[in-house]
Amino acid sequence: MRFIPVLALCLPTAVLAVGSDDDTPPAKPVCADGLVHDAQSGTCVAPKDSRLDDGERYDAVRQYAYAGQMRAAIGVLDAMEDQGADGVMTYRGFTARKMGDIDGAMTWYAAALEANPDNLLARSYMGQGFVEAGAYDLARAQLSEIRARGGRGSWPELSLRLALDSGRASAY
Repeated sequence: MRFIPVLALCLPTAVLAVGSDDDTPPAKPVCADGLVHDAQSGTCVAPKDSRLDDGERYDAVRQYAYAGQMRAAIGVLDAMEDQGADGVMTYRGFTARKMGDIDGAMTWYAAALEANPDNLLARSYMGQGFVEAGAYDLARAQLSEIRARGGRGSWPELSLRLALDSGRASAY
């Protein structure tokens, strides 16, 4: 497995703060065709529209990704102002993994964790990728990290634990 070297970036380190990623299930996409809902105008606009902020774009990315519309999610990710944000890298990893590019996904997850070691969602998705690859020991290491960083009882912990128990990654 080529992605194992990126694990070195994700091994345990002592950190007290807990990541603040939104881990509630997203709603169905409000817009279609890769457009983003502009709350102020109530309309669907192009992802690069200047009226949008990255929070609105991030919501759309999550909606498209979990609806299985990876190309639309990637189009919105491409419009994000802060391409180095750990949430952007987490969802780049998620879309890569869902599109079958496990090595690319692991690279994105490692980058997200380098930017924010407390990103519990990136840890969960990385662990689920390890489950998909049959690397259960590496997935369990991410589960331990999630718990050590205050994520016990969180959705990232639950979804990775379920993936380990079932041998299958969660759709969310």
